[in-house]
Amino acid sequence: MKVVIAEKPSVARDLARVMGAKEVMDGYIAGNGYAFTYAFGHLVQLCTPQTYGYSSWAVSNLPIIPAEFQLESKKVKRDGKQIDDAGALKQLNTIKRLFDQADEIIVATDAGREGELIFRNIYYYLKSTVPFKRLWISSQTDKAIKEGFAKLKAGTEYDSLYMSARSRSESDWLIGINATQALTLAAGNRGLLSLGRVQTPTLAMICGRYVENKGFKPQAFYRIQAGFEKDEIKFKATSAKIEKKQDAEAVVSRIAIGTNVDVLKVEAKETKEQPPLLFDLTSLQQDANKKYGYSADQTLNIAQTLYEKKVITYPRTGSRYIGEDVFEQIEELFQHLADTAEEGIATISRNLIGSKLNKRSVDEKKVTDHHALLVTEEKPGPMLNEQQNIYNMIAKRMVESFSDVCLKDITTVTIDALGIELVAKGTVIKQYGWRLSADQVEFPDDDKNADDLDGENTQLPNLIQGEMLSIRHLELAERFTKARPIHTEASLLKAMETSGKEIEDDEMRQAMKECGLGTPATRAATIETLFQRDYIKREKKKLIPTEKGLVVYNLVKDRSIAKVTLTGKWEQKLEEMRSNKGSYEIFMKHIRDYTAKITKELLHLRVTIQKEEAKPLQNGVIKCPKCNPGQVQLYDKIAQCDRYARGCDFKIWRTLNGVFLEEKEMKKLLENGKTSILKSVKTREGKTVDSALVFQDFKVSIA
Repeated sequence: MKVVIAEKPSVARDLARVMGAKEVMDGYIAGNGYAFTYAFGHLVQLCTPQTYGYSSWAVSNLPIIPAEFQLESKKVKRDGKQIDDAGALKQLNTIKRLFDQADEIIVATDAGREGELIFRNIYYYLKSTVPFKRLWISSQTDKAIKEGFAKLKAGTEYDSLYMSARSRSESDWLIGINATQALTLAAGNRGLLSLGRVQTPTLAMICGRYVENKGFKPQAFYRIQAGFEKDEIKFKATSAKIEKKQDAEAVVSRIAIGTNVDVLKVEAKETKEQPPLLFDLTSLQQDANKKYGYSADQTLNIAQTLYEKKVITYPRTGSRYIGEDVFEQIEELFQHLADTAEEGIATISRNLIGSKLNKRSVDEKKVTDHHALLVTEEKPGPMLNEQQNIYNMIAKRMVESFSDVCLKDITTVTIDALGIELVAKGTVIKQYGWRLSADQVEFPDDDKNADDLDGENTQLPNLIQGEMLSIRHLELAERFTKARPIHTEASLLKAMETSGKEIEDDEMRQAMKECGLGTPATRAATIETLFQRDYIKREKKKLIPTEKGLVVYNLVKDRSIAKVTLTGKWEQKLEEMRSNKGSYEIFMKHIRDYTAKITKELLHLRVTIQKEEAKPLQNGVIKCPKCNPGQVQLYDKIAQCDRYARGCDFKIWRTLNGVFLEEKEMKKLLENGKTSILKSVKTREGKTVDSALVFQDFKVSIA
């Protein structure tokens, strides 16, 4: 029997249908010599620190670096404890029973890094030795599935992909567990402060841009704008920036309306604007955020649904290129779009059939695990509105990418206005090419400054060098420098893709992918983690750090864990490992050494933080009622033992029964067991009385 393991039940059902298996059993589908079973994502995970004997958070435990990582079945948190996920255990038992009966295993988890890790963790956890092969497909159509089963790959071909995935998982565990515990213990009373290998530099990019934007002080500058008219065509010309107002005013005073000026130079240049590359996941997420306001996670989920509906290819791709073999089938897809797509896309598709196609997006060497996003030959059924939007974006980008270049004549006119150089620009589109697509609206790019558009004109008359023009309008325009805008998800994804480097060119950004933050498949999850941690929030499309997020940022911004370039280098090493050019052992030794270093760095923050917070809030000494050498330190809202990070867990609120306790009363309560008579003490019933508070058995009550 051949056992096929998919990543989720819906995929297993689809594969079973195509391959003729119809008998539905508990946890699998059987028939035709196959058993199709499934995971629910990660059924097996790396063990928690408790497995290695670290049951509590304490400075003495850190850093936690297992000699060898162990695997365990998926856990869930209940009543503060980690317990086995009953559903995961049951499915693992089913998979084990099937593996024990199998002659061969066929791996049909998602064809990427995480999909490989999901299978291998199950395989090694169950200690299976059955040989396995890999189903590697880029779409879920019946045709692709049948071809994939006919051309199964040897499982060993993906060993390097697994080692890359394993390294990513173990390094995230080491850095996340240790850095989070170290900072949380160091910060004392701030609650859980989570850090992560990719999460923290991403937070740093959001906070850094926010702080820069809010602290920016606009600087005024000036331009001279003059209006002209020829052949009933009005246009404007603009000076370069003038920093000081008095200098600009002096220039304007020399020129007047009606002044004749010389045309110094007329330059006409034809430029070719290449079509955009096909979408990968990150560029799709960027454009969907700009156009529809969809979050990265939302776009990924919609694309995944479309993939499972068989109407688009594998969405978690990091490539914007296709190979020659896929290019040979593009005309068939254009015919499909001509027959099924909305009218704008269908019309262009018809025009592309039989014509010479632009091959900018065709490059076999730049295709990674999967090619760029395409529609499939499957006819779309009814879709939700957001699904239709994403499908149309992918289809539209397809017809754009294979269309001709857009040819533009860009004319630059230089005018001498009594010694002041003015420039007018005009653009004429001679051949629309790919810009004949269904939607001519450009997405606004918040990172670009609109000041440079001062000299732009929709139309220029025919001008020749040496002719005279008369100034019809004159203006001293005041402008202000602008801060770089606060990040949106679109701009953040772009920054994550290139480790924060601002690169406009599509192909240059592609070359930077290997040292970006995370992967196309994981960036959305990283951003969502920051929301879940309450580190960031949305204000319309903007990503704004919360107070908690800024606290974490200010604590770690100068530490290596927040450095984008360092994480980018790690990502590059993981990619090299995937390509069989890097070593698991060398990479993990570096990560272990780094974990020890950053843990020590973060723990040293403890003294600094506590001195900053305790000094202004307390004059004397209060003995800890729980541990002998400890002293209670007072903070804004709580009092806690100064040995809190070293094993003593004593902590108490400063506001008790509705009364805020000053140092004198807190000392009486904790050292003598009773305060003075306090006013307006709240009872359990909500009434207020004048009474002392009593501290007994580590509980506070009214005397």
